[in-house]
Amino acid sequence: MTRLKVDWTGAAATECVWCGRPLDARARRLTGRTICGSCGTGTTDPLPDPESLDAAYGDWYWPSSGKRFGLVGDRMLRRSRASMAARIDEVAPPGPVLDVGAGEGTLIDALKARGREARGLERLPSREDIVDLSLPEVEQDDFAAIIFWHSLEHLPDSGPVMQAAAERLRPGGVAFVAVPDLSSPQARFFGDRWIHLDLPRHLVHLTTASLTAGMEANGLEVTATSRTRGGQNLIGWLDGFVAMLPGGLNLYQALRRKQARRIPLNPVQRLLSITAGVLLAPVALVCAAVEVACRRSGTIYVEGRRV
Repeated sequence: MTRLKVDWTGAAATECVWCGRPLDARARRLTGRTICGSCGTGTTDPLPDPESLDAAYGDWYWPSSGKRFGLVGDRMLRRSRASMAARIDEVAPPGPVLDVGAGEGTLIDALKARGREARGLERLPSREDIVDLSLPEVEQDDFAAIIFWHSLEHLPDSGPVMQAAAERLRPGGVAFVAVPDLSSPQARFFGDRWIHLDLPRHLVHLTTASLTAGMEANGLEVTATSRTRGGQNLIGWLDGFVAMLPGGLNLYQALRRKQARRIPLNPVQRLLSITAGVLLAPVALVCAAVEVACRRSGTIYVEGRRV
């Protein structure tokens, strides 16, 4: 497989962004990230400077239209957010909810439809109930739930942010976290080509063990985990298999709308990417099912309650 190209600038990582310990001689240095010898978490290395990070997101990541995928994809996204809102409403005590990394606000809308007070944090917010703040800057400290739905991995200060989340939950409040699992078979199989590395946008690369240990260290009791609720298991295998084929194929980008693609795909590449994805789907389904059965899937979902 082709090695990653580190095409961003920034300072070399000297400590783990999750546990804060030095990335010393025990650390394992790979292309674009360094694995902490203490907790096993990966830190993107070098850590991108603000200009590189802005360029990495560009205007394709969240297009102004708010639409990223085809009609079916966006509808499935809304449905999954409605399901997540139902879970939050079931598990969390009464009270306000904060969505960290709220995107276009789909989950906030689903929570409000259930009668919850909800707001969000996001860089370059697009609406009044979403603001551009880091969690430690939020003064409110009585949230019934704080959500990191595939957003924790985007934060340069993920360790302090988890501490801030625990401090801002009311007693009995719940942190809901979904992240890619760096210790999963798909992560190991695809290595530098694993879609969920997503360098340099993903700044921390957690394992199930490091995530749960970090939550517990901040006073959160892990009350539930799931190998399916976090989603994105199948696409991890499917995109990886398609990327191994010749011709510059990229299934994930092919599934996004034209204005929401990181790289240009001509019509032939897009057609071949989607066709390959359809043909390889049975293999990817088997791989994803085996991962789930072995409790080592590509993503991990954790609920942590403040005690």
